[in-house]
Amino acid sequence: MRAKREDAPATLKMVIAQGFLDRGRKVVEKSGHVEIPVRCNIPGLLVISQESPMYYRRAPDLAEAMSDQLLPEEMELLPRGWHIQGDVIVVKIHPRLDSHQDRIARALLNFYPRCHTVLRDYGIEGPFREPVREIIAGTRTETVHRENGVTFHLDARKVMFSAGNLNERMRMGNLGRGEYVVDMFAGIGYFSLPMAVHSRPRKVLAIELNPNAYHYLCLNIKKNGVERIVEPVLGDCAKVTPEGVADRVVMGMVQVTDRYLLKGIGALRSGGVLHYHQTVPSWMHPKRAVCDIEEAARALGRRSEILGCIRVKKYSPGVVHSVVDARIK
Repeated sequence: MRAKREDAPATLKMVIAQGFLDRGRKVVEKSGHVEIPVRCNIPGLLVISQESPMYYRRAPDLAEAMSDQLLPEEMELLPRGWHIQGDVIVVKIHPRLDSHQDRIARALLNFYPRCHTVLRDYGIEGPFREPVREIIAGTRTETVHRENGVTFHLDARKVMFSAGNLNERMRMGNLGRGEYVVDMFAGIGYFSLPMAVHSRPRKVLAIELNPNAYHYLCLNIKKNGVERIVEPVLGDCAKVTPEGVADRVVMGMVQVTDRYLLKGIGALRSGGVLHYHQTVPSWMHPKRAVCDIEEAARALGRRSEILGCIRVKKYSPGVVHSVVDARIK
């Protein structure tokens, strides 16, 4: 089916929820619209015959590729998934498979000939929430990741890039036209760049504290040709977030975001919109994040109107990454 670019995230979510998505074909973006593959006609929606469908290859099976190299009990520990950032593969490997990490890396590179490096992922640590990753194949970790018409330059060993946030990045690309936007915790431009490239805000103030991420933020602003729209700021959101100027504020951090809510709400003009990201127990979604906003608004003598709540992805067992949109008056 065909959807307008600005309607694509919501339409895709509906198609998935209703069980209509054809998972054997790719979502294809064309000028002005997005083609979403479906398995049948959907009453009330425009379904067309796709001229040039793009099919997924059968998902690579690491267990099949390594069946003659591991013991049965080791086969059960093989990673079931991994992430590709540009031409770098990022994978978590069970500690009991340490002696097999080189074989796993070679198998992954065989699956994806265009990739040249494999990074073993150990998680996130430190005040900047930086990834802890080890090169287990290749040498170069700087790469270019392209999606939704936006180019992200990054070092996959030094900065985070979450594939699970794709729909939210696409959604942000449909918001902010003509507005003054403050993007707190901007990272390498995860949300600032889709907005600037597609919606053309009047200005995006992109604030980032991590020097590594800030370096790539500045580079990505230039590479995407949005220097006149996005102003990068190296600094702590608690200290450099402006007051009362923004039509829209994006708070794209999780876990500690509530500590900065007063600053985020304070940056908004009356009637401005807040996008508040947070991790919450799944059984408390979205109530807990909504309560955070309502309490912070009251503390500042302001009112909040909840516009919507989105479950972005599973964050960890029993915990979800949530986004709440609220109008602050």
